[in-house]
Amino acid sequence: MMEPVPGASGTSASLALRLGQTIFSSASLLFMCLDVEFYNYTSFSYLVTVMALVTPWSVSLALIDAYSMFIKCLPRQPQVLLIVIVGDWVYSKALSFLSLAAACSTASVTSLLVNVGTPYCWSKLCSRYQFSAAMAFLSWFLSFASTLFNLWLLPSL
Repeated sequence: MMEPVPGASGTSASLALRLGQTIFSSASLLFMCLDVEFYNYTSFSYLVTVMALVTPWSVSLALIDAYSMFIKCLPRQPQVLLIVIVGDWVYSKALSFLSLAAACSTASVTSLLVNVGTPYCWSKLCSRYQFSAAMAFLSWFLSFASTLFNLWLLPSL
């Protein structure tokens, strides 16, 4: 039997990565949606849409990891591993690139609004947008890390 790869699906490190993704994507979504004017900018609406897709995916994979940990049975069946790995590479990778693009566009638009001046963005509002972009970057980083860890499981199939 192969020793589990740290960070691969069904381990405590994977659960921590998935919970981190969930927390950061939810925080990004929350801080962006606290303002009713986010829909005026396309990049902000894009970030909200992507984070609204990332959050349920991260929650569902965190639940799978928590179930695996509490039952003390790692999902070693090839079919289950294949579904997790392919799902992670197709859905999470696509969402990972989309969340990176959304975080970058939000950060750049916020930076532009800050440099233009106060009529377009109050300091409290712009700092909220910046915080939302930072949370999206952190969520992307954790998503990318967990995807790479699950890739290491592929040779065991």
